[in-house]
Amino acid sequence: MSSAARIEDSRNIAYDIPLSEINVAQAELFRTNTMWPYFERLRREDPVHYCAKSDFGPYWSVTKYKDIMQVDTSHQIYSSEASLGGITLRDQKQDFLMPMFIAMDPPKHDAQRKVVNPIVAPDNLAKLEGTIRERAGRILDSLPIGETFDWVDKVSIELTTQMLATLFDFPWDDRRKLTRWSDVATSVPGSGIVESEEARRAELLECANYFLNLWNERVNAPPGNDLISMLAHGEATRNMDKMEFLGNLVLLIVGGNDTTRN
Repeated sequence: MSSAARIEDSRNIAYDIPLSEINVAQAELFRTNTMWPYFERLRREDPVHYCAKSDFGPYWSVTKYKDIMQVDTSHQIYSSEASLGGITLRDQKQDFLMPMFIAMDPPKHDAQRKVVNPIVAPDNLAKLEGTIRERAGRILDSLPIGETFDWVDKVSIELTTQMLATLFDFPWDDRRKLTRWSDVATSVPGSGIVESEEARRAELLECANYFLNLWNERVNAPPGNDLISMLAHGEATRNMDKMEFLGNLVLLIVGGNDTTRN
C-alpha cells in the first residue's frame, strides 16, 4: 500500500469508529504516521477527549491550542508532579519514583531548570559550533560508499551521543552507555530493549551509580561548564537524593539523545 493510500485508509477508519473508542496512545499510529486523522477528528468533535481503555489505562486528550495552554499554565489545577502521575501516560510506580524538573510544578521546576539552562544558551551553543561541524563532517566522511548502512546508528545516534557526552563531560569511550540508558528509560518491558521491569530498574540504577561517581568528582572540584558540575553546584539541585538525581539525568539524557536523534 502506498503512503497516500495508507493515510486515506487511516482517515476512513478514524472517522468510522465511534468517537468514544478513539485511542491516540497507540504506538502503531505513530510508527506508520497515520495518527493525523484521529487528532483532526478530535479537534473538530471532541477537543477534550476521554479515552476509557488503553494499554496505559484511562486518560484525557486535549487537542486545541487554547485548551492546551490552559492546562499547561494552570499548575494548581493540572499538576505535573511525579508523585501524582507526572507527565507521561504511563504512571511512575510509587516504589520507583524518579522526580525530574519536567515533572515538577513551580517554583521547584523553575529553580531546577534554571540550573541547567545555560548549557543550551545561544552563546554556549555558538562556542560549540566548530566542534559540532567538525564532528558532523568526520562522521559523514566515514560513511561507506556503494553499500547499505544504518543511518540511525552511524549518524543520528553517533553525532547526538558524541555531543551529549561533551555536555556531560562524560568518559568518551563509554559514551554509548548514554544511548543505552536513553533507550531503557523510554522503553516498556517486552519491547525488545528490556524484558522486565526489574531489568529496566537495574539498568537505570546502574546509570545512577555511574553518574554518582562523576558527581563526587565534580562536587569536590571548582564549578565547571558541564551538566554534572552545574547540578552538583546548583543551589536548587546540589541536595537532590539519588532518585531525584536519576530522574533529572534521565530527563537530560533522553532530551539530548532520543528526541534529537529521532
